[in-house]
Amino acid sequence: YLINLKLLNFEFCITHSHHWISMEGEPEAPHVLIFPLPFQGHINSMLKLAQLLSLAGITVTFLNTPHSHRQLTHHSDVLLRFSRFPAFRFRTITDGLPPDHPRSYDFFADIVASFETVTKPILRDFLVSGHFGSDLTCAVLDGFFKFLVDAEDAEIKIPVFGFRTVSACSIWTYLSVPRLIQDGQLPIRGEEDMERMIRNVPGMENLLRCRDLPGFCRVTDMNDYLLQFIVEQTQRSHEFHSLILNSFQDLEGPILEKIRTLCPNLYAIGPLHALLKAKFPSETESLNNLWEVDRSCLKWLDNQPPGSVIYVSFGSITVMGKEKLVEFWHGLVDSGRNFLWVIRPDLVRGENGDVEIPAELEEGTRKRGCMVGWAPQEEVLSHEAVGGFLTHSGWNSTLESVVAGKPMLCWSYIADQQVNSRFVSNMWKLGLDMKDVCDRGTVAKMVNELMVDRKEEFMRSAAEMANLAKRSVSPGGSSCADFDRLLQDIRLLSQ
Repeated sequence: YLINLKLLNFEFCITHSHHWISMEGEPEAPHVLIFPLPFQGHINSMLKLAQLLSLAGITVTFLNTPHSHRQLTHHSDVLLRFSRFPAFRFRTITDGLPPDHPRSYDFFADIVASFETVTKPILRDFLVSGHFGSDLTCAVLDGFFKFLVDAEDAEIKIPVFGFRTVSACSIWTYLSVPRLIQDGQLPIRGEEDMERMIRNVPGMENLLRCRDLPGFCRVTDMNDYLLQFIVEQTQRSHEFHSLILNSFQDLEGPILEKIRTLCPNLYAIGPLHALLKAKFPSETESLNNLWEVDRSCLKWLDNQPPGSVIYVSFGSITVMGKEKLVEFWHGLVDSGRNFLWVIRPDLVRGENGDVEIPAELEEGTRKRGCMVGWAPQEEVLSHEAVGGFLTHSGWNSTLESVVAGKPMLCWSYIADQQVNSRFVSNMWKLGLDMKDVCDRGTVAKMVNELMVDRKEEFMRSAAEMANLAKRSVSPGGSSCADFDRLLQDIRLLSQ
């Protein structure tokens, strides 16, 4: 495997041995290695960063696991899109897992353990030996990958940046977990404890309940592997040369300031998909999908009245039992609203897709619904027929909804999503939080609260935040300025 990779690199060096000239006419462009955690949300946002850097004349090597790279190249146009950058290259590194491993979030501990034992020494060898080229300026690792590079390793000469693909508010909550354990606020003591307010998280006073803490805080054992891993990796963020966040000042300013007290060199350059459009208006939507996109839903949306459709998607890793699926389905049909629902082939846990559907659901869906396996989400959210988004509150989805100015109904699943959904409803007033509830009556009632009863209120606040997001990525905006500073700092490192 190593030999094959080195041969690939050798071939590349022969065919692309010339120095690449950047737009500023410098003799040699800086060269950045980017390595995301192998999940769609992480790959998607880090590919957008790769595209922005490439368009700015920086050489990028994008490192992925073979499994993620296969899915990505099979279901998206990344090879074509990045082929116009002569120096851009995709590379792979093994995750050490057998081919038939599910590689889903349910097996996160397996994935991390394999990266620790198999991937880490290979990556170190690559970095020390100059495998990615002798001109490597710096690396941008997923924030969860701090463990892959030891801070005290003197043989790794390049600066290592961290990219956190989650919200600033969730990062700040992760950083507060040790204190919550220390003063006895964790563990949570059963369902009756879920409404208890959390104290002593600076900047989040009277906001978070136990149920709004990250999903991994729901364990009873505070030595739980996942909890300890996520908290430790976040606490080590200050060891990175710099920290890059997909957020913006007007959305998370007070929390960004708190993170800066620990990580002073922080670049808030989000929303990345909006920054890409603002800096390079001719760029079309970047579909960095690991699933096959069904574009037929856009034609269906064209035939629906403005603001009449609730778009439903639980992201790329949420799974649920068939009982929950049927409850959601009943709720959507009973709401009387038109709905576009993304149902991934593996959304239903342990099922092969054979769920018996009651006749009234089939009839209600035929009248008012459209279902697809995966949708071009940015296009869907910006469509005038869509009036709301029933979401798992993943950070990419949340930012895409913010930019599109669409209110959210949040049903969070894991990790940062519980924190995001609370901020959406109670801090930013951009929608409603439905976490931990999944009965048809509540779903129907809350869909109508979002889409009908409080529609004007939510549309007004969503439009205001969308304007702030667009302002942040425009010339003079906070994210635009931070991105320009990031470019400048990378160029200084290459001199």
